[in-house]
Amino acid sequence: MAEEKKTPAVDVVLSTPTSELAAGEALALGLNPGNNHLQRRLGGKEVQLFAIGGAVGSGIFLGMGQYLPHGGPAGLFLGFGVWSLVAFCINECFAEMACYAPVPVCFVEFAKYWVDDALAFAVSWAFFICQALLVPGEITGFVILMSFWTDKIPTAALVMLLIVAYGWVKSLWSWAMDRNLLTETGIGSIINCIDVKWFGRVEFYLSIGKVFLVFLCFGFTIVTMCGGNPLNDAYGFRYWNNPGAFAEYLTGGSLGGFWGFLSCMSLATFNICGPEYLSSVAGETVTPRRVLPACYRSFPFRLLLFFVGSALCIGIVIPYNDPTLAAYIAGTTKGTAAASPYVIAMERLKISGLPHFVNAVMMTSVFSCGNGVFFAASRALYVMGKEGRAPAIFGRTTKRGIPIYATIACLLISLLALLQISSAGSTVLHYFIDLCTVTGLLNYLSACISYVHFYHAMKAQGRSRDSLPYKGRFQPYAAYIGIFGTTVMNLVLGFDILVPFEIKWFFLDYTLIAAFPVAFVVWKYVNKTTYHRLGTGDLGLGGLVKEVDDYEDLVQPKPEGWMEKIWSGNWQWSSLKKG
Repeated sequence: MAEEKKTPAVDVVLSTPTSELAAGEALALGLNPGNNHLQRRLGGKEVQLFAIGGAVGSGIFLGMGQYLPHGGPAGLFLGFGVWSLVAFCINECFAEMACYAPVPVCFVEFAKYWVDDALAFAVSWAFFICQALLVPGEITGFVILMSFWTDKIPTAALVMLLIVAYGWVKSLWSWAMDRNLLTETGIGSIINCIDVKWFGRVEFYLSIGKVFLVFLCFGFTIVTMCGGNPLNDAYGFRYWNNPGAFAEYLTGGSLGGFWGFLSCMSLATFNICGPEYLSSVAGETVTPRRVLPACYRSFPFRLLLFFVGSALCIGIVIPYNDPTLAAYIAGTTKGTAAASPYVIAMERLKISGLPHFVNAVMMTSVFSCGNGVFFAASRALYVMGKEGRAPAIFGRTTKRGIPIYATIACLLISLLALLQISSAGSTVLHYFIDLCTVTGLLNYLSACISYVHFYHAMKAQGRSRDSLPYKGRFQPYAAYIGIFGTTVMNLVLGFDILVPFEIKWFFLDYTLIAAFPVAFVVWKYVNKTTYHRLGTGDLGLGGLVKEVDDYEDLVQPKPEGWMEKIWSGNWQWSSLKKG
């Protein structure tokens, strides 16, 4: 277990009026609440479920099915299992740093103050591109799921509807309200609630549905494989024997099985995520040094349940050579009946009604994931604008702390989802998976490098890691494993484009890898940035850590209720009895 500094189980007084709470927090941070700054309004349960909401989306319910024919059930399971070990090491790096200095998009600040500002520039753009491209990716998944019921609705109309849902109305109405354009309409009282606190609440309830869906799929797998289905077919692990545990990918024999396993592990590098989402909202979390440790500690359990568990179940319910799935991947058929392994299995077993219900919950799950990554992208662009790494206009917010121009920019990028009008949905989804995998791995690599510098700075400056809110396990070796794993996977990510060679996929897989060091070198040359040698980094982050210290000291505490304790992860059996 990770070691964390013992702090009282308290929280900000949630009964305080929103305006007073925002002003109090701003004063605690030494900020004028009338200025353009983000506000701390996300509670423990919202942050905990946000980490799930940003991770569980189309990659689990649709992406895994596309890669099952590559590795087979065993290859898919092992691919996710092996990468989960690397992801655990990466999580330990994020957790220790973010809980120590919970500032907006904190891993960018870590790169700036502990490594080199040029690395901060490169990683900030990589993270933004990753999150911004995930939004049209999730929209693509939503359209695929909708086609289960009908293909009569124009794709463009669905895409635009989702873009509106993700923020156009919120952004434009918030802009109008700040200029007193809606005060006489009666709409103002409603829109006044649309800020980070209400985003957190919406994401909380959507993520609960996501957790319910995952466990529903697990229950479906266990019951039906034991014979609990209309056909009384106790199929068990039948598909692990016929057609087999491993598929042959690119070539035959054992080598083909290895390529299939490697392909599935490349998907795992895209699907398995979460630490970066927690870090992106660290600057908007109430009492973050109490809330965040519990969220990071639960990550290993999310790994086993949501990712490794889903990989196992999908390999059980359908064979890797299922003709319906193969037709969808080839682009000869559309709809989630051909895209989701669970729905394929339900229809094969003649289970009526359940496929429609599961599809509906999947749609809310995909929408929730898009909602989460959209939030992370807009906040990342906001910080870039404030720090001068992007045009300054993106660093402006409304009076309620909404980064309006960063939000609009992310919505414009979401229009890339219209690519599926002229191409198959599975192909477009693959585009976004490849691009986001590359940038995600670069972010993880940078975070692990930043941690190595943080670790040596703590040691060289006489600071004990035992005093930290979260003490990462197996450090610094976990960081070294993270650096090795992300580097190797970035290099081999496009191995399957060589036979046969496809120039389109080559650029999708490797252009951003080349752009990352170019961005680093150009920024370093233009701005003459300084590399901070091991042990010399500024642990105070230019005064940001002191601001967090002051905030933690000045907020008004209040004991939590039992529901808050359970969902936030800050609970013990004895405390639940008292709550």
